[in-house]
Amino acid sequence: MGKITIIGLGPGGIDDISLGAIDKLKNSSNIYLRTEIHPIVPVLKEMSINFKSFDWVYEEHKDFQEVYKQITEELIMRARNEGDIVYGVPGHPLVAEETVERIMKISNKRAIEVEVIPSMSFIDRLINVLGIDPIMGLKIVDGLQIITQGCDIKVGNIITQVYSPLIASEVKLQLMEYYKDETPIWVIRAAGVKDREKIEKVPLYELDRLSWIDHLTSVYIPPMDLKHLSGGQIDRLVAIMDTLRSEKGCPWDRKQDHSSLKENLIEEAYEVIDAIENQSMEDLEEELGDVLLQVVFHSQIAKENGFFNFNDVVRNICDKLVYRHPHIFSNVKATTSEEVLTNWEKLKKIEKGMTSQTEVLRSIPPSLPALMRAYKVQKKAGDVGFDWPEIENVMGKVEEEWNELLEVYYSAEKGKIVEELGDLLFSIVNISRFLKIQPELALGQAIEKFIERFSYIEKNTDKNFEEMTLEEMDRLWEQSKIHNFNKNNKNY
Repeated sequence: MGKITIIGLGPGGIDDISLGAIDKLKNSSNIYLRTEIHPIVPVLKEMSINFKSFDWVYEEHKDFQEVYKQITEELIMRARNEGDIVYGVPGHPLVAEETVERIMKISNKRAIEVEVIPSMSFIDRLINVLGIDPIMGLKIVDGLQIITQGCDIKVGNIITQVYSPLIASEVKLQLMEYYKDETPIWVIRAAGVKDREKIEKVPLYELDRLSWIDHLTSVYIPPMDLKHLSGGQIDRLVAIMDTLRSEKGCPWDRKQDHSSLKENLIEEAYEVIDAIENQSMEDLEEELGDVLLQVVFHSQIAKENGFFNFNDVVRNICDKLVYRHPHIFSNVKATTSEEVLTNWEKLKKIEKGMTSQTEVLRSIPPSLPALMRAYKVQKKAGDVGFDWPEIENVMGKVEEEWNELLEVYYSAEKGKIVEELGDLLFSIVNISRFLKIQPELALGQAIEKFIERFSYIEKNTDKNFEEMTLEEMDRLWEQSKIHNFNKNNKNY
């Protein structure tokens, strides 16, 4: 098996290729170039350096991944059959060169000897012509992978491989997820190549309208302030909240603290539930955004007080999800939903340092709505076997608690009445748990039904409520049951 020497040809002419690369090319007889479409090729021909290229592979495939795969296989095969070979690629071999990446992976697995001789990369040329310092923050994105790689709005972004109007159009659409249409960008072709270099500042929406885009084209977007940003990036939301809480920000936002925002968070959470109940995806999208705002708001306040920031919140939940899903991220087996929940509770108990089931019950937040908290407490007790065997036993318990409430009612002892009423409600929650119905949602539906029937009474009388007798109200109430039944079943 021969050695593969990978040479960088630089991004442009003779000034960009290293002396080591030139020396290797001059003293090698078995040279392959990924492509002849490169500014250095005429120079190599003038120097009587003979080579073969893989341009023919591009003609056989429409997909670049297939092109790169075949070139890699051809190189490995020829090194095996022909001995030492030299492989020349544009720019620096380790910058945006997928064939080199593939060769390196294969060489590690098969113990193939590979040497890399670098030259200047096109990134070096871009930095030079743009006059930017990468130490201030720079992200390099493959235009063919921009959907998965994304941009970073906090720093400058160089988008590479924008080699055709079609790719430029796709890149533009993705950039519009981050930036407004009029955002100024720089389009650079053949950076540093004499007689071919072209740099033009255009608004983002004109990117795919440039007639001179070719295989040497890249795009640069400098760091932008909020006025140029659009779309739904979380970084933008965090930046907006930082501005609202700044000294020159919004007086109301600056005034808030964790306690003052409690009601907002509860209200927004319930509005999400309403959107789900109403099956409105438009409302759900909006309300989930409102909940996310509350998370960012609390994170910003915590950051200002030196506790944590939004990234810490995200890291924490990511770590928790990985830890609580060992059947996905480790070697634990769990094939059913029930097994997953059992593992989840065990890991949660370990994570929180709980040594008793009573601690588990007490960990359920007292601030939850009482019906929801009762449901959760009963379920946690049931997890360790403290539960009724059948729902009939629960119904019997409800009857028992009802009779006890009647008994203390006639005693007129307020404290006892409150206690027995609570026991009755707790038993009713137990029925809902056996039926796998959230009592909070069931009661919510009952409330809506009551309002509907009450509305029917009001709409179907000429009297004010003060003028109506209870018998008149009851008669309309009974009519409302029939009316609402017919309305709800008219399509059946």
